[in-house]
Amino acid sequence: MPEARYDVIGIGSAIVDILSRTEDDFINAHGMVKGTMALCDAARSKFIYDRIGKAVEISGGSAANSMAGIASMGGKPCFIGKVGKDKLGEIFIHDIEVLGVDFAGSAGTLPTATCVILVTPDGQRTMNTFLGACTEVGPDDIDEKKIADSHVLYIEGYQWDTPQAKAAIRKATKAAKSAGRQVALSLSDPFVVDRHRGDLLGLIKDEVDILFGNEDEIFRLYEAGDVATAVERLRGANVLAVMTRGAKGALVFDGQTTAAVDAAPVEKLIDTTGAGDLFAAGFLYGYTHGRSLTSCARIGAIAAAEVISHMGARPETPLRDLIVKHAL
Repeated sequence: MPEARYDVIGIGSAIVDILSRTEDDFINAHGMVKGTMALCDAARSKFIYDRIGKAVEISGGSAANSMAGIASMGGKPCFIGKVGKDKLGEIFIHDIEVLGVDFAGSAGTLPTATCVILVTPDGQRTMNTFLGACTEVGPDDIDEKKIADSHVLYIEGYQWDTPQAKAAIRKATKAAKSAGRQVALSLSDPFVVDRHRGDLLGLIKDEVDILFGNEDEIFRLYEAGDVATAVERLRGANVLAVMTRGAKGALVFDGQTTAAVDAAPVEKLIDTTGAGDLFAAGFLYGYTHGRSLTSCARIGAIAAAEVISHMGARPETPLRDLIVKHAL
C-alpha cells in the first residue's frame, strides 16, 4: 500500500458505555429486544439507569472501540466523532488518546452520548443508546486531509441514523476514493440494516471495499436464509466480506473463494460487548500490515476473544502481545 500516516481512520459515535449485569426478566419487563441496540431519548436513558443495579462507566462506541483495538496492536488509528462540552466528553477524549488513538473530533452543543448496556448471565448485551452530541456529526467534522492520509476509512453503520452523519459519510468516502484509499463498513446492528437496507446496499455497491457484519446482519441485508445464499448474493456486491458467526468463527469471502476461520478459545464468556468491533480491529490491522486474509481473520478472532473475556468493549491485555504469542 502507498505510504500513509494512519492505518485506519474511523468515523463513529463517541459514546460512554454504562454497563450493568441483569437478568432476562428485566430485559423483557422493560420492552427491550435482547441482544440488540435501541435508540432512546434522555428521559428513557435516565429511566433505565435509575432502575439498574451496580454499573461501571467505560468509554465505548463501535468505531472508537475498533480504533482502540488497532492502537493496542501497535497500529496507527485516528477517530472522528463528537462529544459534549461536559465531564463525560473529557473522559472519552482522555480515554481514547491515552490508548494511542489520534482524536480528530470536536465538541458539540448536546451532552456526550451514553449507552446503557445490560449484560445477561449468558454474556449477551442489550444496548439502550442516547446519541446526544453524536447526532451533530456533519460534513464540517470531516478532515479530508487525514482521510486521504489513511490506508482505510472505517464507517460504523450506526451513523446512518442521522441525516447530517450520512452527508458526512458521503464527503468522507469521496475523499478516500479521491486519494485512492479503501472504504470499510460495519453493519453494526440488525435493526440498523432493517432501517436502512436500501441506502446501505447502495453505499456498498458504490463506495465500499470491505464489509463487516455478523451472520444475522448479512442475512438481513441480502435477504438470505443460509450461508450459501448469503455468499452467492455477496458475489455480486464486489466487496471483501467478513461475516462473524460467534462461537462458529468467521467467514471471509473475497468475491471468488470463501475461507472459514475458527473462533479463538475463551476460558469464560463474560460480556459480548465489542466482540464485532474488536474482530474488525484485528482484521483491519492485519489487512493494513500486509497479512493474508486468513491471518487477518485469525488476528480478529484473537482480539474478539480477549474482549469478551471481561466487562467492557476495550481490550485489557495489550493485543500486540497476544498477536506475538499466537505467532500471527
